[in-house]
Amino acid sequence: MTIKANYVDILNRNIFAASIIIENNKIQSIQPINETCDTYILPGFIDAHIHIESSMLLPSEFARIAVQHGSVATISDPHEIANVCGIEGVQYMIDNGKKVPFHFHFGAPSCVPATAFETAGATIDSTAIELLLQNKDIYYLSEMMNYPGVLFKDTEVMRKIELAKQYNKPIDGHAPGLMGSDAITYINAGITTDHECFTQEEAAHKLQHGMKILIREGSAAKNFNALQPLIKEHYTNMMFCCDDKHPDELLLHHINHHVRMAVALGNDVFAILQMACINPVQHYKMKVGLLQLGDAADCILVNNLQEFKVLKTIIAGQVVFEDGKVHMPVVEEKIINQFNCSKKSSAEFGVPYQQQTQIKVIEALEGQLITKTFLATPKVVNGNIVSDVENDVLQIAVVNRYNDAPTASGFIKNFGLQKGAIASTVAHDCHNIIVIGTNAEEMAAAANALIDAKGGICVVSDNETNTLPLPIGGIMSNLSGIAIGKQYQTIDAKAKALGCKLNTPFMTMSFMALLVIPQLKMSDKGLFDGDKFEFVDL
Repeated sequence: MTIKANYVDILNRNIFAASIIIENNKIQSIQPINETCDTYILPGFIDAHIHIESSMLLPSEFARIAVQHGSVATISDPHEIANVCGIEGVQYMIDNGKKVPFHFHFGAPSCVPATAFETAGATIDSTAIELLLQNKDIYYLSEMMNYPGVLFKDTEVMRKIELAKQYNKPIDGHAPGLMGSDAITYINAGITTDHECFTQEEAAHKLQHGMKILIREGSAAKNFNALQPLIKEHYTNMMFCCDDKHPDELLLHHINHHVRMAVALGNDVFAILQMACINPVQHYKMKVGLLQLGDAADCILVNNLQEFKVLKTIIAGQVVFEDGKVHMPVVEEKIINQFNCSKKSSAEFGVPYQQQTQIKVIEALEGQLITKTFLATPKVVNGNIVSDVENDVLQIAVVNRYNDAPTASGFIKNFGLQKGAIASTVAHDCHNIIVIGTNAEEMAAAANALIDAKGGICVVSDNETNTLPLPIGGIMSNLSGIAIGKQYQTIDAKAKALGCKLNTPFMTMSFMALLVIPQLKMSDKGLFDGDKFEFVDL
């Protein structure tokens, strides 16, 4: 295969018209030519931290969408499926990813479960971590969310970190808001990256002390605007990631979106492309070519260096996308899952009034995973605290999906539902059933629809139930990316038709059970304060 295009040599910061010969899946020749070329060839884009499961797609189907946006590889944390199905789930992702020409680089999930304050489907201890790290298909120890465990030198946490060092594999971080001496202690433990910074000050502090910072722009958490001013000075130690990307948005863009935005703001194009194409390969020792002589042919052709419209994607010398067509197999995969709870009655969503004059309410924030605490006067009906629709204080509940247990309830602000209920089993990190609604009857109906489906997303209103089933682990579908993207758009619109104010109601809701991100969150065992790292009363 011979390609004539403007060759973008990121490593040497040079662009020239060239004839590139690809043979035996490698770059065999790069020769300057005295011709005018309309297209540009450069290394493929890399997502430096993503949970494939959040796309609700199998890795093989994720790849079919991602290559259309010029992505050739990911650093993938299979943390979500691991919380449901354990090591079997991790191997499931690895095996499926191998069935398509795409460079998935999976990590060993370090925190399954993330805390002892919630119910997961599996536990991955340090013994299991060592087995994973011995696997040649595992490239790193994934995000160490239990930062209190690092600070207080928890035996299991430190054992996992030491094992990663022993096997010479990088350790990813996850420490939102951590600053000062605590951040330095966390970094000095050997943790090399963080994708959770939400202020420029925090990211600069961590960069100063040797950490590499990932600029995240996902479906719910959007930190690009806050962090991009650091690019000019620190691009050699920064990367781009999505973290979580819902299927409707994945159909629109991937890392190419980060690149376009960054270049449009006047950032140096070589700096941006180094972050998107080079830094992840070097940090994680990825098996991805950098468009240098002798490298594996992992590259893309784009129309220009402003729009980055992808014309062709090549992975390991194989054209996987060209002229709007994907050249990858559709993979049929077996279904794995774990769902063991009985249907719920509306009475199980009752919240007894105990003479409170005020209640703690989770305040959800647009575009953020962090929350705040809001104090509200409870609305009481027949001895129960109920949703106060007029003041946008709605009931939120988490139902244990792994065994029968009491339902845990609290209250949340900024979802804006005027009627009905929404529910999901995409509920980080343990993926129990999370429900937000205006009344107990429809909350129970939404939860029961997901119990029937053994996982998915649901909207209930006016005796109508709409469900998007996610049979694989309760978090992924076995359908095509286009089909799931369209179904997700439909059910997202139905949630917004109930009055929801948020851009991504289901993605935002999914993080309301993520206890390791402050401040107030909801576990299947009760209301949780992420700052104090303990349960709190309503």
